[in-house]
Amino acid sequence: MGVMLSVENLDVYYDSIHAIKNISFEVNEGEIVTLIGANGAGKTTTLHAISGLVKPKNGEINFCSNNLCNTVAHKIIRLGLAQVPEGRRIFAKMTVQENLEMGAYIRNDNDKIVDDFERVFERLPRLKERRRQMAGTLSGGEQQMLAIGRALMCNPKMLLLDEPSMGLSPLLVNEIFSIIQDVNKSGVTILLVEQNAKKALEIANRAYVLETGSIAMSGDADELANNKKVQSAYLGG
Repeated sequence: MGVMLSVENLDVYYDSIHAIKNISFEVNEGEIVTLIGANGAGKTTTLHAISGLVKPKNGEINFCSNNLCNTVAHKIIRLGLAQVPEGRRIFAKMTVQENLEMGAYIRNDNDKIVDDFERVFERLPRLKERRRQMAGTLSGGEQQMLAIGRALMCNPKMLLLDEPSMGLSPLLVNEIFSIIQDVNKSGVTILLVEQNAKKALEIANRAYVLETGSIAMSGDADELANNKKVQSAYLGG
């Protein structure tokens, strides 16, 4: 199990604000790793730096031996790194099927794309029932499933998930998290940014706690879930 993603000494500024302060972490192949922390701790900014949406001032990001700091965003997807953005960002005026097709736009292995459609529908049967429906008419939970399905159509090695439980009922949160576990079991490595620290730590192998742009703690997810500091700050205990 080798290192799939490594982030070293990363610094990100927004104008004069030092949003990410010299952070380092890694994700091994096959893992679910989560970044937890309060609002504004820098979790989303970290994901945006990895997926090429913001340029770091210093540091290195390596994915499968590729230096992402020198790679433009659309090429990063081709390397096998797909992001499910915060707030879903689905194409509301397109059907479910068309949204999924957009996920596969970078591919030209058409025969395999058909198989992947079936695999996504198998994993997310609710999308199959609604494949001809306009994506904008789906419920929040279904839109989140569609955002995950669309990312899976890129056939990624690794999935970056940004706040997948946001705005969902507890029942749907459980469903989305079991989908994430299922995707991971099928061989996709996961980096999960999540405010629902309790759920994130339940499914993750390892976790990093971000506080105002720095990593305050890291360790096995179980260990952190039982840590008194983490419990009082993030688990309401």
